[in-house]
Amino acid sequence: MGETGKTEKTPKKSWLKGLKAEFSKIVWPKKNTIAKETGVVLVVAIILGVAVAVFDFFVQYGMDLLIK
Repeated sequence: MGETGKTEKTPKKSWLKGLKAEFSKIVWPKKNTIAKETGVVLVVAIILGVAVAVFDFFVQYGMDLLIK
C-alpha cells in the first residue's frame, strides 16, 4: 500500500521570521508622496464626476426633446 506520510509543518516561529523578512523588503512611500497622489486622485475623481454629470444632463435634455 502507498504510504500516507505526514507532511511536516514549518514552525510558527520560522513562518513569522519569514514574514518579518518580507516586510523589511517593502519600500513604504513618504508622507508627501501619499499626499500628492491622494490629491491627484481626488482631482481626477472630481473631473470625471463633473464629466459624467454633464453627459447625463445632455442625454436627459436630448431624451426630453425626443419625447415631447
